[in-house]
Amino acid sequence: MDQEKIGKTLKEIRKQNHLTQQEFAEKFGVTYQAVSKWENNKSIPDITILKQICNIYNLDMNELLSVEKKEKKKKAISKIGIGVFVIIFILLILTFINQESNFELKELTANCKNFTITGSIAYNRNKTSIHISNINYCGKKDTNIYKKMECILYEKNKEKKTKIDNYTYKKIGGSTIEELLRNIKFNIHDYVKTCKSYTANSLELEINATNQKNQIITYKIPLKLEENCNDK
Repeated sequence: MDQEKIGKTLKEIRKQNHLTQQEFAEKFGVTYQAVSKWENNKSIPDITILKQICNIYNLDMNELLSVEKKEKKKKAISKIGIGVFVIIFILLILTFINQESNFELKELTANCKNFTITGSIAYNRNKTSIHISNINYCGKKDTNIYKKMECILYEKNKEKKTKIDNYTYKKIGGSTIEELLRNIKFNIHDYVKTCKSYTANSLELEINATNQKNQIITYKIPLKLEENCNDK
């Protein structure tokens, strides 16, 4: 997945339509800081927002997510010469590139009594990228002020849990759970597991919120995969 390409494309779309980052953000229900991070290659939109952008601006999402390696390979190959073996070699290289750069997408969601989460898994036959950028608290009104929020992404296999990644956000003076969660993002690239390794409920997000009294409230949220992956 070419994150730089995605950021550059989104920036071009915004400018072509004469939109500020704030105006572009409002169209998709995010903050202007999120748009800034997209354009500066610090994160990408989650799958649901990316679908909306592609639909509105007539973009091919598979092309947007593919890694542009073909031109570089073609230039290198053209120097070899003309002949049957060269043609066969080129075909083999192009086949390999196609397998490496074509990503399939599956949506990750969670709808429990306290949280809604949206994200995505982008994968091909060799690797997986996991993106989670929208974590929203929807439980009972929480008036606590929290100074730290830690989120840990786990992979579960029966009774065993393996940590994939974690993200911690601290706020001087503290803030509400809703505000802290807006800053939690996961962008895991080139994860060693392929998508077929995951089943419908094998991923879990653990949220640990620390309040001003240093009390920790823990939530464990199973993530639902749109459907099992069919790796090619």
